[in-house]
Amino acid sequence: MDSVYRNPTETVEDRIKNLLSLMTLKEKIGQMTQIERSVTTPSAIKDFTIGSVYCAPPNSATAKKEVSSDWADMVDGFQKLALESRLGIPIIYCTDAIHGNNNVYGTTIFPHNVGLGATRDADLVQKIAAATSLELRASGTHYTLAPSVSVCKDPRWGRCYESYSEDTEIVQNMTSYVSGLQGQPPEHYRKGYPFLAGRNKAIACARHFVGDGGTEKGVNEGNTILSYEDLEKIHMAPYVDCIAQGVSTIMVSYSSWNGVKLHGHHFLINDILKEKLGFKGFVISDWEGIDELCQPYGSDYRYCISTSINAGIDMVMVPLRYEQFMEELTSLVQSGEVPMTRIDDAVERILRVKFIAELFEFPLTDRSLLDTVGCKIHRDLAREAVRKSLVLLKNGKEPSKPFIPLNKNAKRILVAGTHANDIGYQCGGWTFTKYGSSGQITIGTTILDAVKEAVGHDTEVIYEKCPSTEFIECNEFSFAIVAIGEAPYAECGGDNKELVIPFNGAGIVDIIADKIPTLVILISGRPLVLEQGLLEKTEALVAAWLPGSEGKGITDVIFGDHDFKGKLPMTWFRRIEQLDEPSEGVNSCDDPLFPLGYGLACNK
Repeated sequence: MDSVYRNPTETVEDRIKNLLSLMTLKEKIGQMTQIERSVTTPSAIKDFTIGSVYCAPPNSATAKKEVSSDWADMVDGFQKLALESRLGIPIIYCTDAIHGNNNVYGTTIFPHNVGLGATRDADLVQKIAAATSLELRASGTHYTLAPSVSVCKDPRWGRCYESYSEDTEIVQNMTSYVSGLQGQPPEHYRKGYPFLAGRNKAIACARHFVGDGGTEKGVNEGNTILSYEDLEKIHMAPYVDCIAQGVSTIMVSYSSWNGVKLHGHHFLINDILKEKLGFKGFVISDWEGIDELCQPYGSDYRYCISTSINAGIDMVMVPLRYEQFMEELTSLVQSGEVPMTRIDDAVERILRVKFIAELFEFPLTDRSLLDTVGCKIHRDLAREAVRKSLVLLKNGKEPSKPFIPLNKNAKRILVAGTHANDIGYQCGGWTFTKYGSSGQITIGTTILDAVKEAVGHDTEVIYEKCPSTEFIECNEFSFAIVAIGEAPYAECGGDNKELVIPFNGAGIVDIIADKIPTLVILISGRPLVLEQGLLEKTEALVAAWLPGSEGKGITDVIFGDHDFKGKLPMTWFRRIEQLDEPSEGVNSCDDPLFPLGYGLACNK
C-alpha cells in the first residue's frame, strides 16, 4: 500500500491520498514552504522536506552570468537531495520567467507583455510561452511565476509593462500563454484541475490575484476600490480563462481590495477562487506577502501565518526564515487555530501539481533540451513578436508624404539616442536582475546592430549617443533614427507620477530633428508624456515598448520588409492630469492623444 504514490499507473487522486496518509505534520508543512535558493541547504531539503525552492534574480548586473547548464546542475543537485528524504518527494524549482527564461544568460528574451498585447495575437503568445517552457526545463526549472493577467488601468503603475492591456478582453485573449507553457488540455479535461501535457512543459502561475492593476493612482501594492461586480467583470475575468486552460497555480497580490489585504482575504481566495471558480491547483503567496498583513511589517508573524493559511493560501514564499515559519505553523495546528483539514487541503493541492507534472517519474533535467536555449527558432519567434508589437503613431508631417519605410540605400544615416545601442534598456526590468540594467547584460541584437545589418553596402551608419548641434552640422545625414525611453525598473521602483521621457530624451530629439528628418523609436513599458514639440518636429514616431533581445524585429518594419501590425494596448493620454479624471467609453481617459487600438500602417 505504501508504494501506491510511486506507481504512475495509479490515479493522481489515489496517489495523493496514499502519500498524504504517510506524511507527518512536519513533512506536510515542509511541502507548504517555498524558500529562496540562497538559504537552501541539504538539511533544509532533506530534514524539513521543503516543497519548493525559488530563485530570486541576482541583485547586481555584475553577478556571475549563469547559463542553462549551470542552472540544471544546481537544480538537479537540490532535487537529488529531495529524493533522499524519507518519502522522496521532489521539489518544484521556481523562478520569474516573465518574458523568456530571463534570469539565465543567453536565453531568448521576448517582448514584455505590454508589447505582446499590442500584437493582439493569441497564437503568437502561445508559441512564445511554449518556447519559454523549453528554455525553462533546459535549465532544470519546473515552474514560472507567469503569466501576469493584470488589467492595468493606470500607466503610473510600476508593473504596467507586465500587463497585456487596460482592456479586459485583450488580457483574456492573451491568457493563451497558459496553454503555451503547460500544453492544451484535452476535450475530457476536468475544469479547474491543474494540467500539464508532459515532462517538458512548465508549471504556470496566473498572477496577481486580484485587481492589482486597478489600484488608486496606479500605486504598486496599493488599494483597488471597486464593487465586487466590477472587480469580477474587469479584473477577475482573465483568471476564469486561465482556470479553464488548467493553470496549475495562482499567486495572490500584495495589493488590497477595498482596504483589505489580498493575502488574508478568505472571501476572495477560498469562497470565490476555490469554491465558486472551482480552482484545484495551489495558491501561492508573493515574496514575504503574508508579512504585509501586520504593521509594522511582519510584527506579529503568528497572526500573519494563521490569517493567510486560513484564508486559503497553500504555499508560502517565506522565503528566508523558513524554520520560524514552520515552527509557528506547527504550533498553530497543534493549538487548533489552523485546522488540520486546511493543512491537508493545501498539501493535496501541492501534491496534485507535482504528480500531474510527472516530477516523481522525471525529477531531473532533460539535458537534450539545452540545444533549444537561445536557438534560432526561438530568436526568430521573438523577432516576429517585436515587429508585430510595434505601433506606428506618426508617419510623415503630411498624410500624403509618409516617411516610413526608410530608404535602406540612403547615403548616410545617423543612429542616436540613449536606447539605440543598449540591450539592457531594450529588454527592461526582469532581465538577468530584477530591476534590469543598462549594457550588454545578455546576448542579443541592439537597434544599432540591426540598422547596420539592414542597410545597403554603400550606406554609412554613424552612431552618436547624444550628438551636438555642431556634430550634426558637420555631417550630411539623409535621416536620423533616434531611440529614447525609460531606464529599466520593476514593481514599486517603477511607480511614476510624471511619466516624462527621462535622460533628456525630448531634448536629444529636439536637437536632431531641428536639422535632420527624424524617426523616433520610443522604448518604454507604457505610454509616456509626448511633448508637442517632439510630435511636431519629428517625421515619424514608433512605440516599440520593451522589445527584448531581438532588435532586428524593429528594422524589419521601419525599412519596409514587413508592415506595421501593432495596435495600442493602452490609451495614450495627452496630459498626466487626465489619469485622475473620470472617463467614459473604452479609453482610460477622455480626449486621448491616441485612443486604445490606434496604430497606423505604412501606406507603402
